[in-house]
Amino acid sequence: MSVVFWFRKDLRLHDHPALNLALDSGEDVFLVATADQIGSTFESLSPLRQNSLRASWSSLKESLSGKLTILQKPTDLIGFVKDHGVSKVFASTAYDTNGRKEISAISKDLSSNNVELVLGPGNYAVEPGLVRKSDGTPYRVYTPYFNEWNRQPQVSPISCSELSGVQEAISSSFDAKLHLSSAVKAGEDFAVRTMERFLEQRVVDYSNNRNRADLGGTSHLSHALSHGEIHPRTILDRLPAGSSGAEVFRKEIAWREFYADVLWHNPETLNDYLEKRFSGMRYDHDEGRLQAWRDGKTGYPMIDAGMRQLAETGWMHNRVRMIVASFLVKDLHFEWQHGASWFEENLTDFDPASNSHGWQWTAGCGTDASPYYRVFNPVLQGLKFDPNGHYVRKYIPELRHLEGSKAHEPWNEEFGYQHGYPERLVDHATERLESLARLEELKAL
Repeated sequence: MSVVFWFRKDLRLHDHPALNLALDSGEDVFLVATADQIGSTFESLSPLRQNSLRASWSSLKESLSGKLTILQKPTDLIGFVKDHGVSKVFASTAYDTNGRKEISAISKDLSSNNVELVLGPGNYAVEPGLVRKSDGTPYRVYTPYFNEWNRQPQVSPISCSELSGVQEAISSSFDAKLHLSSAVKAGEDFAVRTMERFLEQRVVDYSNNRNRADLGGTSHLSHALSHGEIHPRTILDRLPAGSSGAEVFRKEIAWREFYADVLWHNPETLNDYLEKRFSGMRYDHDEGRLQAWRDGKTGYPMIDAGMRQLAETGWMHNRVRMIVASFLVKDLHFEWQHGASWFEENLTDFDPASNSHGWQWTAGCGTDASPYYRVFNPVLQGLKFDPNGHYVRKYIPELRHLEGSKAHEPWNEEFGYQHGYPERLVDHATERLESLARLEELKAL
């Protein structure tokens, strides 16, 4: 008999306890990945996000000397196990809403064919659902969650088990070759090198530079964490003790795990409100304004630079994500789900829990105590986190003739619009007051 290890997301070999369960089973092991997932077919993703996934699979396959079979749909696993006499399928536990549905459905299909699904730990330092208050209830506020999360025993990374039992790949039903000409850097080796560069060059200044959109002071590990190309405990194990930058980064890792925990306890909040009363707020839906936001043509340089960065690279600086989210919800008065679905389609580092609850935090209906009053001023945010206008000019060629901070306020310059940059879609000061007025309406209900 033989077994299968199913690479759903954790696309690496090292520090992979679920994979080791299969490799240590004593059976011949087929390694299988699947392209589609419940709630998000591969073809529904942007070309950049598709390419990032292909790059991750291709890198994994190369590290396995080609011994990886890639199937189109998770249900293709059923035919695979029938054809190859498989007795067990191993996989990492899924904690997000659609992942749990997928695992449940596949488990039933496998069981009906007398095949057992064996789940190992997923890609979190502390598994969602484990950190709780003294009364056993889950946390809904980050700081007390972090304090308890930080008290959990830190498990050391583990090595990959022997690969000698891995079988040759079977003809795949999915083509993982890159379809875009631009090179995409991905995979476990690249993730480790990225981590090492961050620890050597940027972690010391991380607390000061992480919010600067123009400096590149982030870890650049979000893609690797999203695709499971590195385990967070591998990173935590390497963080230098006594460094303020490292401590701030540790808290960012904990934010990822906090949002995963919140979604695990509230699976409906993938698309629904954590604070249900906000579903009754008065929202707008002007398709033209939504498209202007998507296209980076709102007339607010920091917003437009972020949206164009997303379209051009498949990634957006985290501070800018908050700014563009605030603008969509509180200046254009859209429900947060419109922005979250656009991010899901386009972000190469898409994470369902971080995406849904990051949006809800900014929208004021999520885990923070009273954040609705926090309305980001897109101009002031730009001046603070891109003070010399470098980020704006990089992604908005229409403003490259404006020097320094002038790029953030083209309406103040005589020739600010001479290269076709659009005028402001709305007046921020007016829409801020409108947004707060709608909150008062909601409170009166």
